[in-house]
This record gives sequence, structure tokens and C-alpha cells, in this order.
Amino acid sequence: MKATPLRRPARGVRPQRGFVLVTGLLFLVILTLLGLALFRSSGLMERIAANTRDKQRAFEAAQGALQYGEWWLSQGTALNKSACNTTTGKSISAIHVCSETLSTSRDTIAALGWKDNAFAANQLNLTAAAGGGLASSGDVNYQALPGVYIEDLGLMADNKSELYQVTAYGYGGNADTSSVVRSTFKVTSSTTCLSCTP
Repeated sequence: MKATPLRRPARGVRPQRGFVLVTGLLFLVILTLLGLALFRSSGLMERIAANTRDKQRAFEAAQGALQYGEWWLSQGTALNKSACNTTTGKSISAIHVCSETLSTSRDTIAALGWKDNAFAANQLNLTAAAGGGLASSGDVNYQALPGVYIEDLGLMADNKSELYQVTAYGYGGNADTSSVVRSTFKVTSSTTCLSCTP
């Protein structure tokens, strides 16, 4: 049997060494990494959007409680000060001006350490459930009801206007999402208090 001699490639033609295969595999790896990065970033964007929505819900709940407190002050009825340092009778129907000054400590406000002294705004038509979660309607429950705390800052120099500080808090659907808002509200009387000293 005769051995067939190996054929040499034609002159000027280089032998194939798998360059196309290596290039194709590199492109495949690059496209896979790009796809994974896009998939991961889309999940991150969804979490950011959910957190932003929850933060906005907490802010709007606190803002609603704040506006309720300002509306209550504008009614001008029963603005006498009394203690708010007990945890009983804290429904919005028992709201009154607190004689205790609310702590302005940033840590106390941030941790909502004063919320047991606030009035739970249970008439703001919010669905609150411990643990948040979804309501039967499919909407997100609030972690807890918002609250409001009103304190008297004193009479202004015109002896007609009284300043009040209204502080309110609200939660989103998550216990870690809370918002605190505060305003100074002026109630002006049509008569001047002659016996008052500012």
C-alpha cells in the first residue's frame, strides 16, 4: 500500500488556525456579559422606582396629617393647652394643643421616638396594617397611620396672632420608610388681647 503524501497548501494561502472560532467565542462572551449587565440594571431600576414610590407615599401621608392639623387650628375651637405625654386617647377626635415642647433632637425626630404622644390621624381614609403589604384592592397598605403633634409657640408682638408649630409623620408601605414634616402656623384673632404680653 502506498502512502499518500501530505498536501501542502497552495503557495500564498495560509493554513487555518481557528481564528474565526476564537473571535466568535469572544463576541459571545461579550454579548453574554452585556446581557447580564442589562438584566441586573433593570432589576436595580425597579427597586429604585419602588423605593421612590414608597418614600412619596410616606411624604404624602405626613403632609395630609400636617394639613389636617393646620385646618383644625384654623377652626379656632378649644385651642387650650393640655398634656400630650400619655398614650391614651390619641385618636384625632381628641386632638388638642400640647403643653409639652416636642424634642427638636434630630435623632428623636428621625426615629419617631415622639409618635406615642402624637394624635393618630385615623380619619384620613388611609388603609393601615401592621407590616404593610397589599390590601384586598391590590393597593399597598401603609405601615401605620400618620400622626400629628401641635404645640403653642406663643403670642406675636401684635397681640392678635398666636403661633403654633405643627409636626406630622407618615409611613409608606415599609416600616423603614417614614417622613416627618413640620410647619409654623399663625392663627390671627380679629380682636387685640390687651391683657396679654408677647
